[in-house]
Amino acid sequence: TCSFASSTALRSIPKWEDLSSMPNFNHESPSAVNGNAFSSNPSAASNKPTLYRERHGWCPYSERIWLALEAKQVDYDTIYIDNIYGRPSWYYGNTPQMQWEDGKVQSESMDLVREADKRYDNGRELYPKDIESEVINKVRAFDKIFPRRTRPSSRAAFLFRSDGEPLWKNEFEKVLRETNDLLAETSDKGPFFCGDRFTAADVAWAPFLERYAAQLPCFHDGLDPKCETTYPHLYAWYEAMEKQVPEYSCKVQGDASSWRKVLKMAGYGNAGVPPLVSERMDNAHEKESAPLTEEAAQKQQMIWDDYSNARPWVASSPSQEAASVLIRNREMIVADILKSSVATTNFGLPSDEAELDDAMRSLATILCEDSDTYNDETVQQCRENQYVKALAAFLDHRMCVPRDMGTLSAASIKRLASSL
Repeated sequence: TCSFASSTALRSIPKWEDLSSMPNFNHESPSAVNGNAFSSNPSAASNKPTLYRERHGWCPYSERIWLALEAKQVDYDTIYIDNIYGRPSWYYGNTPQMQWEDGKVQSESMDLVREADKRYDNGRELYPKDIESEVINKVRAFDKIFPRRTRPSSRAAFLFRSDGEPLWKNEFEKVLRETNDLLAETSDKGPFFCGDRFTAADVAWAPFLERYAAQLPCFHDGLDPKCETTYPHLYAWYEAMEKQVPEYSCKVQGDASSWRKVLKMAGYGNAGVPPLVSERMDNAHEKESAPLTEEAAQKQQMIWDDYSNARPWVASSPSQEAASVLIRNREMIVADILKSSVATTNFGLPSDEAELDDAMRSLATILCEDSDTYNDETVQQCRENQYVKALAAFLDHRMCVPRDMGTLSAASIKRLASSL
């Protein structure tokens, strides 16, 4: 039998229907489905533009059009295509692809970006007429500056030679130096590739520079694309993307931990990474899970407000959005835990579904703490759940960003895993 104290604690954990009463749940979110779950193309039932992109969020070319659609505030559906374990039988061609409202199907990432800019007008032009030729030239410069003769890989783009070895340090430094010089050409006007405006040039470069920032320090000592002293204009670009482009930092951007997890799968024939890289595979987790200062939290919330205000289905803060992801996907998450020996053996999670459900609801409640929906006593009861810390740690281990949620939301779970 349960003691009075334990039964009171169980009753104090909000129910799923209570947790699902957040304002964003009153609005239908855009459809995002796994293509392999359907025997035929599910986009036939939609009158929205549909993005077909790589399922795991690893493909940098898919990220280009994904970022463009978000920046243009397009209401679009997503169908995930699994390029690793098998595409659906009805899907032909590479990723990404778009099926526009008029039924036209199109591919090639920057062609898609250009088409999205033509079709949708939200006041932000990715190819502004007055600097269109400059934007096009900066897009083309990517192919000239990034290293050639590297092994194609969506998970480790422009990193390895055909023999599986990483590029030499001076080859990477040449790319970073020339990118920094390209940004310097308009640095008197602003930090982006075309000055003070975010354009298609930034869309073209962002996925690759994002991965380089996380992955290059693992290859060679002293190789840091975000070094302000060595690459001041590139550093300013990274800062501007994270602080001035909310669609990027709130939704599309991956985090360093995830890109390093991906790197571990992409070495010799996708069977691991070369020994020297493994030795430098430092953990970015400590920085990502560090507590936010009050000033940093306020700035982060301002960025989030810019993103969520135009999207009523998005929660009011990064941590509440993380809770929303847990709530919407709770059955799948519990099933994943129950079939994982790592979850029970390494993280100490229970194999009892009811206990997991309590821990899930407790974690979702804690993530909603900044909403003032639940009183301090309720939140404290949830913090005292014996499995909630282990659950946060397992989710941190298991999730990949931005596949499962955006960087800012994922960081809220990382911080809880470290602080509970």
